Amino acid sequence: MAKASARKKAGLGPPPSRRPAPPVRSKGAPSVRGGVDRRWLAGGAAAVLVVVAIVLAVVLTRGGGSSAAATSSSSQIPWGDIPGLQTGPPPWNNSDAVLSDRLQLLDLKALGAEGTVIHIHQHLDVYVNGKKVTVPALVGINTSSGFLTELHTHDTSGVLHVESETRRNFVLGQFFGEWGVKLTSTCLGTYCGHLHWWVNGKKMVGNPAQLVLKAHQEIVIAVGKPPFTIPSSYRFPLGE
Repeated sequence: MAKASARKKAGLGPPPSRRPAPPVRSKGAPSVRGGVDRRWLAGGAAAVLVVVAIVLAVVLTRGGGSSAAATSSSSQIPWGDIPGLQTGPPPWNNSDAVLSDRLQLLDLKALGAEGTVIHIHQHLDVYVNGKKVTVPALVGINTSSGFLTELHTHDTSGVLHVESETRRNFVLGQFFGEWGVKLTSTCLGTYCGHLHWWVNGKKMVGNPAQLVLKAHQEIVIAVGKPPFTIPSSYRFPLGE
């Protein structure tokens, strides 16, 4: 005790054998603050970020009603196989001369009478460089052979008739296929680039050929310069 008291008076610390030993840490051991492993905190934060990214991806891919949706097996139109596609400028004829050769490729049938299981109508407006293109009468109807398909027109009003003997989905590309006018996300006929389309006045994205046809849609397809006014509705005749 006397020696310890003398060392203290001299300003010396405790003898070496009594100094507290430094903490022991193995090489590479994690640093710990407040009893929490910082590597665990970093790993947890990364996991949270991954979960947030997945949730955002799901929301973004499901969100927005402005994309084309199709559930029909006919939504993919084999344009490269369809015979006699129209390659000149409009007006485009109804292509009834080669209609029979296109039906199987388009998953359409030659009917002797209009189907009654589905009976709905849409209106179609088509524009090339701001000028309206006439949708011809008798698309999907072959008067010489006496048949019509589930998708057809009767006149030049632009009203499409969907009249099927079975309940199934039909897409806009099937109509353009029997018309003989190529329709993709970028092309209308041989006009490619700056293609825009709307349904009921709402700007859409994706491939318009995959649009499932539903009752009383107002469909606008425009390539090049769009029209000044985009139709958002159509007054269908009473009963249609």
